[in-house]
Amino acid sequence: KFFKTAFPKLTEKLGIVYTPVEVVDFIIHSVNDILQQEFGQTLGSEGVHILDPFTGTGTFITRLLQSGLISADELERKYRQEIHANEIVLLAYYIAAINIEAVYHTLSGKPYEPFEGICLTDTFKMYETDDLVAQLMPDNSARRTRQKALDIRVIIGNPPYSAGQKSENDNAKNVAYPALDSSIRDTYAAMSKAKLQRYLYDSYVRAIKWASNRLGNDGGVIGYISGNGWLDKAYADGMRKCLEDECSSIYIVNLRGDIRKNMLSKGAAREGENIFAQGSMTGAAIAFFVKNPRAKTHGNVFYYDIGDDLKRETKLAALRGHLSIASLKDEFVATQADDDYDWINKRDKNFAQFLNIGSKEKGDDEKLFANFTLGVVTNRDPWCYNASKHALLGNVEKLIAFYEGERKRLVESEFTGEVDDFIDTDPTKIAWTRALKADLKRKKRLALSDGVPMRSTYRPFTKQWIFYGNRLNEMLYQTHKIYPDNVNSNRSIAVSGVGARSGFSAFMCDLMPNLHTIDTAQHFPLKLYEKIEGEKGDLFSKQTALNGYAQRDGITDYGLQHFQAAYPSAKIAKEDIFYYVYGLLHSEEYRTRFADNLSKQLPRIPT
Repeated sequence: KFFKTAFPKLTEKLGIVYTPVEVVDFIIHSVNDILQQEFGQTLGSEGVHILDPFTGTGTFITRLLQSGLISADELERKYRQEIHANEIVLLAYYIAAINIEAVYHTLSGKPYEPFEGICLTDTFKMYETDDLVAQLMPDNSARRTRQKALDIRVIIGNPPYSAGQKSENDNAKNVAYPALDSSIRDTYAAMSKAKLQRYLYDSYVRAIKWASNRLGNDGGVIGYISGNGWLDKAYADGMRKCLEDECSSIYIVNLRGDIRKNMLSKGAAREGENIFAQGSMTGAAIAFFVKNPRAKTHGNVFYYDIGDDLKRETKLAALRGHLSIASLKDEFVATQADDDYDWINKRDKNFAQFLNIGSKEKGDDEKLFANFTLGVVTNRDPWCYNASKHALLGNVEKLIAFYEGERKRLVESEFTGEVDDFIDTDPTKIAWTRALKADLKRKKRLALSDGVPMRSTYRPFTKQWIFYGNRLNEMLYQTHKIYPDNVNSNRSIAVSGVGARSGFSAFMCDLMPNLHTIDTAQHFPLKLYEKIEGEKGDLFSKQTALNGYAQRDGITDYGLQHFQAAYPSAKIAKEDIFYYVYGLLHSEEYRTRFADNLSKQLPRIPT
């Protein structure tokens, strides 16, 4: 709470969330039991080096010392030689060191002794580059060097959760880690069948990959509490498969608690309260990754769901009561990745027999819709949307005037540093985005002619005016091919995005859609438009539409033939199929039977 209040941007940038002691104790005792089972060792055994790479204020290490799992005759050796911790936030680093030192002093009865196992460092960065402050902090640099040379057997902790800043005005971007991200690309991303993979570079996913790489050649145990999206989301399919290949055993305790999913599904998700209370809205899971090269079997996955609609206190009490996964062993469900790399909520295989609603794979012509697109992303909705066209243009003019003022100030100043260090980030004057910052760096002018007001479906049953254009909208995708202007009419079926927290839904639009008209929806159009330029008037066989656009059907010829073959005696047109799809996507039988499929992939359409 202190960090969130005192350092809100730093908290967001680093994904700082501190861990309930019940969770910490459960992880520590579970790791000890796994070590005994897999390696015949304990946390107190000589040579078992333990690392908390994201120590915060030192809770994991202090609870480890207090756990009783390290005997009195082992305590001095562990404290001086075999327990290690890293922290990047200076204040937290000092608090952690004091906490750990005070606990050891109390337990050992020895004179106060500094904890030499803690490093002020970015855990990921210390394996990417040399120590940039070695001359300023030689003792810290020496500890970093010693830690990097160790054969680590146990990694425990609560990795940062952050996936990135909410706004470019914050100037709080996550740090890039080229070597670590390359490792993710070569494994998790390379094995994935998903199109959207940016969540594979979330901090907690990085932490799992880093820890798997960091364990010594003789293996070891990783015990983390992290976000739980990787357990069943489509983006993490390759991650699940790789982890199964890398580990001899994986134990998962799903604590649920996705607050947004509860809100958007109006409670139907039954996620219960979040284990971190107000500290996080993201569902959480405790996971243990065991890498034992001498294990008789590999790729064993064991899953435990804590239950529906539970209060935070009930979840913590359950962890306190079990204390370790050893007492849960009869309640774990064994699972393995199927052909879709799913562990839980596995898809109905019959779904694959139906016609694909759409595909952007090159050469894939066996699909129902010729094209589809996400809605507009402005990244500055308060400026670029308004119920009043007049107010919209007034807001855009103010934003442009401020941008032009910043551009002229930049030109006159001859500033050559990073734009982030120059600009005024007052959100009441402008909403910066990556693209707009790049325009400013190039000293590119911005004018009202760089966009056009258009009618828009902003949210279900909520129409607004949008200032539409590629300068002040961050991403247009292919919306111009569906809703090219205010003259040509169209309709599109919006299908909620893969993995939508609100669950699957479908909605029909007749105006330019926003990305979140419904949750990150893909739009499948009745018609497609293309601007006629020069001698391209014969581009389509269909007649030319209004305002200089050519028009063609959104439904493919292949899709029409597919339905005509299924109903040879019926007279079926492409428009009939369009409305049939909309009706089908509202079928409760279809939604219920294929709920797991629809949570991980686009719909497939039976005849």
